[in-house]
Amino acid sequence: MPAYTVREWDKFAYGDGQGQIPAQYADRFAALAACSVFAGRDGSGVIEHGRHALRARGVVGILAAGDASLEILPKIDVAPGETLDYQNAAIRKRLVHMLAVALDLRIDLGAITDLAWQRETLLEILIRIFCDKLTMALRKGMPRRYVECEEDLPTLRGQFDTTRQFTRLAANPSRLACRFDQLSEDIALNRIMKAAVVHLLRVSRRSSNQQRLRELAFVYADIADVPASVVRWDEVVIDRTNQFWRELFTMARLFLQGRYQTTTGGAGQGTAMLFEMNALFEEYVGRLIARALAGTGFNVSLQGGRLFCLNEKDSEQRLFQTKPDILIRQDGKIVHVIDTKWKRISSRIDDPKQGVSQADVYQMMAYAQLYHAPRLTLLYPHHPSLGPEDLVHARYRITGHDTILETASIDVSKSTDMLMRLRQLLLLEEPEAIDPIEQYRDI
Repeated sequence: MPAYTVREWDKFAYGDGQGQIPAQYADRFAALAACSVFAGRDGSGVIEHGRHALRARGVVGILAAGDASLEILPKIDVAPGETLDYQNAAIRKRLVHMLAVALDLRIDLGAITDLAWQRETLLEILIRIFCDKLTMALRKGMPRRYVECEEDLPTLRGQFDTTRQFTRLAANPSRLACRFDQLSEDIALNRIMKAAVVHLLRVSRRSSNQQRLRELAFVYADIADVPASVVRWDEVVIDRTNQFWRELFTMARLFLQGRYQTTTGGAGQGTAMLFEMNALFEEYVGRLIARALAGTGFNVSLQGGRLFCLNEKDSEQRLFQTKPDILIRQDGKIVHVIDTKWKRISSRIDDPKQGVSQADVYQMMAYAQLYHAPRLTLLYPHHPSLGPEDLVHARYRITGHDTILETASIDVSKSTDMLMRLRQLLLLEEPEAIDPIEQYRDI
């Protein structure tokens, strides 16, 4: 199966030349991407289909059409000087780490060899992790619950169904209409697991993954087949008796419908598993900040606030609701508003504004007016040209207010000491992180 890899915002030429995608594959990928919920009105929100090249946008993941796949990786700076395969492997590992944090999954990245990170696509790696977790869970036994059953039996079991007995069974008094509860494995959770296994068996191209999925499908042979489009997510109850299955339920949902992705690309067109990096970065950073500030007296809420910018003069109608990415409260009062931006900013040496858009500044000024927080932060992904460490790059005072607006970055290419560095950034425990020459400036 031909597998191609491109990074977001990069181009991949198609044609008959060496290193190019055959034109028929490019057409399939573009058509499949145009069916995504991220495609936008013009259909180019995932991939721009140019005359000679495909250009990835701010959406990452996998497009699998026919016998070929296109992997779109995020633009994360990794160790320079390494081979392209090694760099792609490092980016896959970081992306899986971000997904694990955002979806609250426990994934042992070290259990996957460096060679596997280099040779397997993101989809195959996630399938492998799912198979490992599902196999381990099934060794402890398939979950069962009591389900209500109705059967016509020669002897009474459970409750007697009078209505059915004297209507449907009126002419057959040898059978008794019974209603009873029975412990069963054919429940919603197992049907969802089977639907995920069957779906992945169709899309996986890795022989080792296919073999494991076939073995898992055999285990679920007695479970009812339910199409992914009609599985009953609302019937699944995760409690202390089946807590171990929470992560598998989340991963199955990721494969079948997911929060960040779409897995349907139209009849006969293929399968897509896509993640919008803006949303993923926001959830990833938000959950890390919640962990970093645990036990400090600060409370973190994601997508909270929801105050309106305007109230209509002669009615109670409100307009232009705001949803700050991250609100930090202390003693019930909002003290810090953070908005994440999956964009590359420049150093202040190259550009005094750092490439920060005017719209983003206006947005933060609106937050200052509505939420009265003394500190506002625009948080971006870090890259080497900004400096060696995560830091606050510039601090400004909003004109006419005491509110401070700052630009900062976090290095998603590293996982070590991430919580400590975030805590230092948020609590300003590291004064040297702020340029001592930089004075507060009005904005």
